[in-house]
Amino acid sequence: MNHVFENIDVAVIGAGHAGCEAALACARLGLETVVFTLSADNIAFMPCNPHIGGSSKGHLVREIDALGGEMGKNIDKTFIQSKMLNTSKGPAVHSLRAQADKLKYSLSMKAVLESQEHLTIKQGEVTELITTDIDVSDKLYSEGYRKKITGVKFYTGTIYNAKAVILCTGTYLKARCLCGEAITYTGPNGLQPSNELSKSLIDNGIELRRFKTGTPARMDGNTIDYSKMSEQKGDDPVIPFSFETNPETIQREQVSCWLTYTNEETHEIIRKNIDRSPIYAGIIEGIGPRYCPSIEDKVIKFPDKNRHQVFIEPEGSFTNEVYVDGMSSSMPEDVQIAMYRSVPGLENCKIVKNAYAIEYDCLTPGQLHPSLEFKNVYGLFSGGQFNGSSGYEEAAAQGLYAGINAAMQIKGKPFLYIDRSEGYIGVLVDDLVTKENLEPYRMMTSRAEYRLLLRQDNADLRLREKGYEVGLISEEQYNRVLYKKKCISEEVERLKNTFVGASKNIQEFMTAHGSSTLKTACSLAELICRPELSYKIISDIDPDRSELDDEIIDQVEISIKYEGYIERQQRQVDQFKKLEHKLIPADINYDDVLSLRLEARQKLKKFNPTNIGQASRIGGVNPADVSVLLVYIDSMNRK
Repeated sequence: MNHVFENIDVAVIGAGHAGCEAALACARLGLETVVFTLSADNIAFMPCNPHIGGSSKGHLVREIDALGGEMGKNIDKTFIQSKMLNTSKGPAVHSLRAQADKLKYSLSMKAVLESQEHLTIKQGEVTELITTDIDVSDKLYSEGYRKKITGVKFYTGTIYNAKAVILCTGTYLKARCLCGEAITYTGPNGLQPSNELSKSLIDNGIELRRFKTGTPARMDGNTIDYSKMSEQKGDDPVIPFSFETNPETIQREQVSCWLTYTNEETHEIIRKNIDRSPIYAGIIEGIGPRYCPSIEDKVIKFPDKNRHQVFIEPEGSFTNEVYVDGMSSSMPEDVQIAMYRSVPGLENCKIVKNAYAIEYDCLTPGQLHPSLEFKNVYGLFSGGQFNGSSGYEEAAAQGLYAGINAAMQIKGKPFLYIDRSEGYIGVLVDDLVTKENLEPYRMMTSRAEYRLLLRQDNADLRLREKGYEVGLISEEQYNRVLYKKKCISEEVERLKNTFVGASKNIQEFMTAHGSSTLKTACSLAELICRPELSYKIISDIDPDRSELDDEIIDQVEISIKYEGYIERQQRQVDQFKKLEHKLIPADINYDDVLSLRLEARQKLKKFNPTNIGQASRIGGVNPADVSVLLVYIDSMNRK
């Protein structure tokens, strides 16, 4: 067969949320990039809930934006409802969540890709990775690489020669959808699966496993009785995701979501038919997400719960279709109809699209470097659900990270690294490359040890510099962040050095705001620390205050109110950094570390950590093993 050869810099396989960010990053860094997609009409498609953000996921979107990614900008353009979650708690867990117009989000992202210089969209299936073996005399061989990527093969036979390839295949590899006894060999929402690439991956020494995820039914909104549900409105004013979005431009009318609940009747229908569920009948091979279970899983695993929340969420401005959040399922259609119609407000509902579970091939852990490059194939990177994660935001974060690092490798520049103390993206990547993750990985605020430092509100202050260093943030954007930092620092210092005394007007002010009166003079910063007072409240007794943007005021207030906690967490980070900077020699032979337990030795060989910090987070490696390893490395260094 005669092959046509095309020469490019980067091939991105998949145009979901990971693929879009990866392709845009590479193209914006000046590399000729082709993003391959099974359907050019479903770029950045949302087969599950059409929302962006949420608890911890909102942090990821803000960090993507801080680094120069697109997701935050795109949801700001296409949301139909926006809400800040967890506002009754501290700022560390505040998370922005926006319901998207499903079609608009996809079309808007497609338009961004189409208009991006150096980027080409190509519809069709990539069937094969093109690689060459690395010679034993090559330096790359000593670093663990056995093959080098040279391109990809398109289903037509065309070979695209490429310097790097990024796998962003999502849930499409050998995918099959299950609805009761009915099995269809398709990707999500009936889209074409990718059936050929898995074999090529295995042939190149890449180990795969099966995961599964699921989605609820879509309803005709005209058949729902909303009077039996609680209305859930969006925020006013709306806070944007992107640091580049002017808040004034996104204040618009929002749609409502609705809350209802399952009941004992719902649960009894499920229990009586549980043997018909593919999950419990043993038909489904893949492992599903623990933190996003199907409704049948909820009923069986939490029998003490007599109801579960169900959110009814619109899919867009120009459709009556709604998403039934909280009731994902793979039950047969007749059972689905019965259980949905047992829920208040859904008694007469009509299903537009049945709920289903989807199984797919994904990566067995332990095969990726912290750069998201494969350990055994030079130039092959991976991002998104293929890495064993779940969620649009996790996918987009990995896609951006992998795209940046593929570009850095081609340009001969250092990889981008974000550690656990610098961002949720760092936590996400570290967990994916150091942990077994026996089910699809979902980001949560509890996974971040330093979450008080890694708030969504300061993502630009933390990560803009890294985005600037890799080339995705302009000098103008970076200078704005430097100016913002300067304003925050100067204002905090001013408040600490501005004092008020126990004069009559100050005492009256304190009493009026339910705060205890002063016995001696104190600084304005000390007053802000009082829970009943705030920066804006004390402005009445602050004659030297200047007009500052709300985002600066928020940073000033958080810095002052949580100063002690922030300083304590920073000390913890300093200790963490010491272990991260303690490198493990590339040529270490763990079999020579005689005092290591067998399990620790096996896990260290599998994950091949680059530093002691990473080694300490690998499951099966305990503190005693780390101590043994430190002693051995010190002895190696003394030789």
